[in-house]
Amino acid sequence: MRLSRRALLAATTAATSLTSAPPATAGPRHKPLRTGFERMAATGYARLGGRRTGVVTNPTGVTRDVRHIVDVMHADNRVNLTAVFGPEHGFRGTAQAGGSEGRYDDPATGLPVYDTYLKSGQPLADIFTASGVDTVVFDIQDVGARFYTYIWTLYDCMEAAQLAGKRFVVLDRPNPVTGRAALGPVLHKEFASFVGRQPIAQAHGMTVAELARLFNGEFLTTPVELDTVLMTGWRRSEFYDAGRLPWVPPSPNMPTPDTALVYSGTCLFEGTNLSEGRGTTRPFELLGAEGVDGRWAAAVNGLGLPGVHFREAYFAPTFSKFQGKTIGGVQIHVHDRAAFDPVRTGIALLVTAKKVWSGFGWRSDNWIDKLTGSTWVRSAIDAGADADEVAAGWREELGAFRKVRREYLLYH
Repeated sequence: MRLSRRALLAATTAATSLTSAPPATAGPRHKPLRTGFERMAATGYARLGGRRTGVVTNPTGVTRDVRHIVDVMHADNRVNLTAVFGPEHGFRGTAQAGGSEGRYDDPATGLPVYDTYLKSGQPLADIFTASGVDTVVFDIQDVGARFYTYIWTLYDCMEAAQLAGKRFVVLDRPNPVTGRAALGPVLHKEFASFVGRQPIAQAHGMTVAELARLFNGEFLTTPVELDTVLMTGWRRSEFYDAGRLPWVPPSPNMPTPDTALVYSGTCLFEGTNLSEGRGTTRPFELLGAEGVDGRWAAAVNGLGLPGVHFREAYFAPTFSKFQGKTIGGVQIHVHDRAAFDPVRTGIALLVTAKKVWSGFGWRSDNWIDKLTGSTWVRSAIDAGADADEVAAGWREELGAFRKVRREYLLYH
């Protein structure tokens, strides 16, 4: 890692971020959580300085009273808002997984909306240039998992903003599953894709502002002019409900903070022939397939995993895998969020599913390797490894990532 460059960038960002937003401290909460947008708005948008501004956002970019920040900024004559940039699922959230809204004019504001989904590098820089903006603002609620694509929209937009000579501002929001620790395997660069551009842990334990600093300091060839507007009143140990913010689903299959809690582990079932619960009211909490019965729940309960119980469950997805068919499996019930390890739980579920169900299989495109970041998880499970043995295989690389990560954390 580029230590001298990291130290320089950390000092530069600290000058613009930490002095204006001191990290939350231990002890009883003495001030309410305020998001990056709330803090920027409270200054009369001084951070934007009247520049032509475009916002990268989606339905999660809302105020505490669930007004969209684009609508709020558009109605405020102190802001020169001229464009919106939509990620996967779109700015207003009308598209399902793997889709976007395309280029259109927003009916509510008349603003041009540009599609960033699956665009990067110079083509995305050309979109920023064509939009005429001087400053690009990012405000999207993340869920804390490497393969959730919004953090790679952040990365791609930072890179494109640098190429186009634009300033980049990140408005911070909580990591809903806490920022206590990084968990799971680290991506190997040869497996880079839109579900993982760079080598970070599967559950990164960072906020988007912290990730932006990490991307700028470690991965971008040339750093972008970056400003981060931090939260006040947030602690790393806090789950989403502690901040009393409204939860807006960041994507159609992320309906609640409970979904986010398990997602960094159970999304691995996208890489198998089992349903990950899409098409149900509890995606990523319900897992199953035809022919699976109560033996799976019994097997995984027998491991005594901390903070979680598993219930034998039957369900009929309305779309995606096994659409319209009643299938068997498990429902995950987390009873102690602080003790729960989503990644180890996801691995344990994979290991036990393979043992108790003869129909178990990986997706033919080895999507599991892109999700986990290497061939290790798949090959180890196929070789009969248990969950502890699988986890041991990423211990060293996770330790190295945690050391790098520590340099970019902004909150206690």
